Amino acid sequence: MIITNPKFREIKISHAEEILHFLIQSQDAFDILCVYEDITFDPQLPKEISKSFHDVIFFSIANYTLSTATIQNEYLTFEAGFGEQNFGSFVKVPIENILQITQEDTPLFVNVTASLPKPKKPKNPFELNPRNKKILNPNSSQNSK
Repeated sequence: MIITNPKFREIKISHAEEILHFLIQSQDAFDILCVYEDITFDPQLPKEISKSFHDVIFFSIANYTLSTATIQNEYLTFEAGFGEQNFGSFVKVPIENILQITQEDTPLFVNVTASLPKPKKPKNPFELNPRNKKILNPNSSQNSK
């Protein structure tokens, strides 16, 4: 199925990034629905706030939050207030985690790949090249004989 193709995932991430750039540059308020995994908050949110989050989280990017929104290294970052006391935190959302971008309840973007497991990246980047396997694992070629 096409949604599991890594190239398709890259296209969806790129498309989301372009839409986010456009909305931020035009200062048009929007909402995002994201997979909660790998979203960071600085400072960390108090437990009474973060415990209310589930696997998917909704953010409204408007007013002050919109004025702080930027795209950096495949992340959407912004400052937002949470809870009754409006606890301030900088939020860092991986663009690949964005399921949907909406404006006034109208979907502008839907990413079906965001809910799929992310491809695992090797700890050693040299492992990506098959020719390096003999160098990195010299005993594996002897075991296969």
